[in-house]
This record gives sequence, C-alpha cells and structure tokens, in this order.
Amino acid sequence: MNANDRTPADLLRSALAADPGRPLVTFYDDATGERVELSVATFANWVAKTANLLQGDLAAEPGDRAVLLLPAHWQTAVWLLACSSVGVVADVGGDPAAADLVVSGPDTLDAARACSGERVALALRPLGGRFPQPPSGFADYAVEVPGQGDRFAPYAPVDPDGPALAVGGAELTGAGVVERARADAGRLGVTAGSRVLSGLSYATWEGLSAGLYAALAVGGSVVLCRHLDQLADGGLEKRVEDERVTVTVR
Repeated sequence: MNANDRTPADLLRSALAADPGRPLVTFYDDATGERVELSVATFANWVAKTANLLQGDLAAEPGDRAVLLLPAHWQTAVWLLACSSVGVVADVGGDPAAADLVVSGPDTLDAARACSGERVALALRPLGGRFPQPPSGFADYAVEVPGQGDRFAPYAPVDPDGPALAVGGAELTGAGVVERARADAGRLGVTAGSRVLSGLSYATWEGLSAGLYAALAVGGSVVLCRHLDQLADGGLEKRVEDERVTVTVR
C-alpha cells in the first residue's frame, strides 16, 4: 500500500489502483446461509455510490456525525469507508439523539428514531435487498443507493487529522485509524495477500480492525463472519480451508 495514505479512503483508493479484481470482503451470515464476495472494484463502487448518497441526498458535510447502528456486515464496511470519503465521523453504536444522521439495521429502528436528522435504514437482506415495506421515517438504503453515481469526489478535501471514527468510547482521526490498523496488521501477522477471517463484532476497535481496517491497510482481504456460533461442527475448519484463510480472529 502507499506509505502516503492517511485516511481509510486513501487506503481503498490505493487498493483499487493496485489490483481492482482481487477479493477484498467476503461476507458470511451463518444464520441465513448467505455468502457474498466483493472485489476491490465492486466494494469501491458501493462506497462511491454510498458517499454520493451521503454527500448529496443526505447533505452530510465534513465533521458531521453519522451514528451507525449496524452489525459486522459487508454493508457496514461500505458505510465506514463512505463516511471516510466524505469526512463524516462514523460513530459506531453511538447515541442517535446526538447525531446529525443515523444509519440503522432492521433491529435498531426504534432506537434510531431518536435522531432528529436524516435516517437511513438497511434491511441487511441477501444481495442487498430492500425492505418489503419501507420503515416509516427512514430512507431505504437499497432503494436510494443504486441510482447514485459510480464515481465520487468530495466537495471539500478530507482532513486526515480531523475526527473520523468513534467506537467503544474512543475517537480516532483518519490518520489515527490508518496508523492503528497498520500496527494491528503487524501484530496479527497480516501482510499483502493475507486472508483474515473475523467473527468479532464491529462494536469494538478490535472487531473493526480485524474485520476490515488491518487487512485494508496492508493489501490483504477479510472473510467477515456473522453468527459464526451457528456454524456446524467442523464448519470453521472447512471455511478456513475453502477461503484460504491465513489469519483467524474470533
């Protein structure tokens, strides 16, 4: 990766320039049997569309706070990088009442209604499907994002030294996220080409790093597993083999 990268969005741009066709995020939901694999190019396209939604339709500006009430999921990873692209603070599991906008999964809609700003709901259905009935007071992400542009340019440059991520009571700048992610990659033995399987929640830095940032920082990829406890006996070992996993974090 580029040594000059100072935000997570920079890391994604470098990954796209280096090898757009390689896998970046492979997602499993062992409660539903879902498996989704996104190449760097496909993931970056989702990020660009989401960043355009965030900056355009939702009128988010650098420094605004977006509370993400979302599980460890490939669409959550997209939102984290979209926030970084715009300069919006991604507040994972924060207080919706104190947010400029909220992005909620289907299980946290009631809590998300405490936000007086824009509200976006994710159905988290296979293949990025929409809600059968849109929740009142929310924009359905699956309805709004497909029509967004495939390229993104921020209205204002993103300051790498500005706040970028809040999780577990800590707040990090964009440069801080990159620095910690690189350090974690070294500690975990993640290098270019590594495949990191993570069953951790995104509610902590450790989960975000193992399930996204550490691999992104060094040219690796992630196998992100939700409901890993529902995997049948022997299933984890088979997945590790099938997905050519080199590092496992649970």
